[in-house]
Formats: sequence, C-alpha cells, structure tokens
Amino acid sequence: MDAFSAENYTDDDFRRLILRAMKLATVLALVGAVAVLFKWGWRSAALLLVGAVISTSGLWEWLRLMVAVMARMDAAGTVAKGRSLGLVLAGFFLRLGLTVIALYVSLKFLDGSVYALAAGLGLGVFALAFEGIRLARVWTV
Repeated sequence: MDAFSAENYTDDDFRRLILRAMKLATVLALVGAVAVLFKWGWRSAALLLVGAVISTSGLWEWLRLMVAVMARMDAAGTVAKGRSLGLVLAGFFLRLGLTVIALYVSLKFLDGSVYALAAGLGLGVFALAFEGIRLARVWTV
C-alpha cells in the first residue's frame, strides 16, 4: 500500500477490501465460536456461527452487487460483461429471504444465547469498519 491515495482507489482495491473484511470476520467468528463454546455451550457457538455466515454472506452479496453495477456503469452504452444486474439483484433478494429463514430456524431450534447470534451478525460490520479505518489511516499517513 505504498503511495496509496483516494485518487487512485480502484474497483479492484474495493474488492480486495471486502475480501479482507470477509476473511477477518471468518477468523473472528471461528475464534469467538471456540470461546463461546467453552463459556455457554455448543448451541450458543452455533448461533454465533449462523450470525457470522449471514453477515459474511451479506458482504459477499454487496460485493457482487457493486461489481455488477460498476460493470454496467463502465459499459457506457456497450454490452456489459459478466452477470446481468437482474440476476444479481434476484440473488441478493433470495439471500435476504434465506437469511430470514435461517434466523427463524436457528432461534426456534437452537436454544442458545441471542447475544451470540447478534455478535455473529455484527461481525461483518465490525470487520468492514476495521478495514475502513485501516484504509483511512493509510490515506492520512
């Protein structure tokens, strides 16, 4: 990240940022699940992992949506490469529906801590904020 500035920030840089945030969220989820397993049991650890999967898949979907929109914008009247925006949007809303089902099923059948689920759901936001702070720090140093 030498000589990195906001002026030369590209779509590929954004993609790498999201992928780093997903990796950080995954590592934190696995470490957190082990800690929760010993403290509150396997059901709470499973709820934490369910929340983390939902959160991380949300980051992935936002990345896919951004790539599709940027490809559409870059095309500027030509035929855009990659998936169509309609397909990406359909997948996005399908994932939202599956998220509601996963939340309902996990809360109904896993009698664990709701706080563990909330922590898992927040991991994606935390990881993205952490990567954003790192990026802001690079820009200001």
